[in-house]
Amino acid sequence: MKSKIKNRKSKIRVGVIFGGRSAEHEVSLVSTTSIINFLDKNKYQVIPIGISPDGRWFSSTNVLDAFKKRKYNLKKDEVCLLPDPSIQGLIRYDGKIIPLDVIFPVLHGSFGEDGTIQGLIELANIAFVGAGVLGSSIGMDKITTKQLCEQAGISVAPYVWFITNEYSRNSKKILMAIENKLGYPCFIKPANLGSSVGISKAHNWKQLIAAIKLAFKYDRKILVEKSIEDAREIEVSILGNDNPIASVPGEIISSNEFYDYDAKYIDGKSEAVIPANLPPSITKKVREVAIRSFKAIDCAGMARVDFLAPRRTNKIYFNEINTIPGFTSISMYPKLWEASGITYPELLDILIQLALQQHREKLKLQRRFHPKKDWHKSK
Repeated sequence: MKSKIKNRKSKIRVGVIFGGRSAEHEVSLVSTTSIINFLDKNKYQVIPIGISPDGRWFSSTNVLDAFKKRKYNLKKDEVCLLPDPSIQGLIRYDGKIIPLDVIFPVLHGSFGEDGTIQGLIELANIAFVGAGVLGSSIGMDKITTKQLCEQAGISVAPYVWFITNEYSRNSKKILMAIENKLGYPCFIKPANLGSSVGISKAHNWKQLIAAIKLAFKYDRKILVEKSIEDAREIEVSILGNDNPIASVPGEIISSNEFYDYDAKYIDGKSEAVIPANLPPSITKKVREVAIRSFKAIDCAGMARVDFLAPRRTNKIYFNEINTIPGFTSISMYPKLWEASGITYPELLDILIQLALQQHREKLKLQRRFHPKKDWHKSK
């Protein structure tokens, strides 16, 4: 797949939204740095848009640097995006409009990867990179994603899930169900979060209780999965809308017992093997299943799909899908595409073109219905 950005007299105005009200705020800043650095300034007018941890929106050339220094008092740069399709851009508090052609959300986690920002951008009638409201909200919820993948015939690890109210009323019953169905070790995860924030691996009853308590700090829905022991962590990148393609798979060799936040971003000791040294049959299978899962949740544009592959079998287990994958210099999504023959700048070109293409398709839809009679006037 090659970039097909069309020549135009003016540059494409790309609003890159980052930060946000999420536990993954800092990860977003690093991803955004790479994206802004690699966007071709001859093609694009880059408009940085930062959302502070308390939800205020700012736009200026220095907002990213300010956020990295945890400076959020940028009142003169405060903006908002109104759900008014006639504006198609940001509004500064002095009334000035900042027009946008396409928005690139780089908001990992809550209030960014979960369909909320996508709904606002849809109402504003602006093209945007990545999945729409449905695909984003499903992809963010690990439980719903697994349920849809199961319906599509995709294997997942055995799991149990519950909400805060259920656990407060029947904690012993739920704990016993986890032990009987899953056993130890098992993974405890907030249903709606990424970057391994709030995730624990429990080896006994005491650790299980502590892990659930931690996970409930980040979400009201908790997923508990059976640990697939001696499994390789395999990742595949997906690119496209209706006819997506899959990258070569890569393998993560974690520096810790599992690929937690520290192993991903802090200690620098985890390794990525690209392409993964897998039998050809497994390579083919993970790429095919990655595309199937992408379609199963109605995804678009991009996603990274993660699998668990036990070393002693030919079985693979779908683990999760990330609809706004990391774009840092060490992130697997761009690295897998680079190994597949698409450079980082080309990848950004394609993603923007896919967003514009998707938006053009939506604009063809008829949004109003004209009945034969104005029956509503008499009601």
